[in-house]
Amino acid sequence: MADGADRPRRTSPLRRRRGPDWAAQAPTWREARPALIAEVLKRASARPCGNWFVVGAAREFRAGGGPTGRTVGGTEIVLWRAEDGTLHAGPGACPHLGAPLKDSRVVCGMLVCHWHGLALDGGPFAGWDPYPVHDDGVLVWVRLDRVGGEEPTDRPTVPARPDAPGSVEAVYTGFGRCEPEDVVANRLDPWHGSWFHPYSFVDLTVTRAPRDEDDDAFLVDVSFRVTGRLVVPVRAEFTAPGPRTVVMRITEGEGATSVVETHATPVTGPGAAPPRTAVVEAVVAASDRRGFALARAAAPVLRPLMRRTAGRLWRDDLAYAERRWSLRSAGRFPD
Repeated sequence: MADGADRPRRTSPLRRRRGPDWAAQAPTWREARPALIAEVLKRASARPCGNWFVVGAAREFRAGGGPTGRTVGGTEIVLWRAEDGTLHAGPGACPHLGAPLKDSRVVCGMLVCHWHGLALDGGPFAGWDPYPVHDDGVLVWVRLDRVGGEEPTDRPTVPARPDAPGSVEAVYTGFGRCEPEDVVANRLDPWHGSWFHPYSFVDLTVTRAPRDEDDDAFLVDVSFRVTGRLVVPVRAEFTAPGPRTVVMRITEGEGATSVVETHATPVTGPGAAPPRTAVVEAVVAASDRRGFALARAAAPVLRPLMRRTAGRLWRDDLAYAERRWSLRSAGRFPD
């Protein structure tokens, strides 16, 4: 029988921080060059997405529930699940007299208009043509070819995530007066983390910045603040696989393989002033620690806490993105 000495030693992920306070940390403004961020943003914006847009968390759309309305790029959408769990999406206006279908009812899997009782089963009907929709288990995507204007693809490109049975996911949604590029630019500026969010991040160092389109990732060493001087240090990688998506993946340290996906979906159409953008952020957390099984069991309690944490960060980051749009629209953003 193996004794305790043969077992792998499990150490706590917590570290006691003895680094400098906020005002004493090294400035990062020289490294956070506007031209570098703009170059990475330009390359991300040129990557195709097949006209797919994230519209919310998969958990929002329940079988047996009512319809849900969304607006993407000025296009009104309605989504609902049939009794067998099939997800449907299509124009948000009834083809009869334009009633808002998001206010209607789902009866036996059919969307029944509350104005005159016209029933839709999710297939084409009298000029009402459904939109392709994809449920990846965490997020729901809708394909809008007129809004995207690209060559359509059968499915969206979903970032790699930890296996669902071994992870805990939570999705936060917020809205800002800016364009998707302002949200993506915020995420492509990791240098602001410990300056702008000292309540969450400390000791942040960008160890490698993108060099070209073949090496378009940021590597960051950062400590997540738990409380006081207790922190969890990790190494993370930031990439932008599409024009409206940034993925942060923990590559070393506690929670390795965990991801944070930030998706920026335009609400208003081109030229709207001010524009409006939805931020849909999915946190998929994983760990190889034995105790993480308890976290999975407590997922219904943890999800609101995870959303609250994301919401606190995004209250600041949306202000950052809105400020960026305001300066851009006035022609005063630094080149």
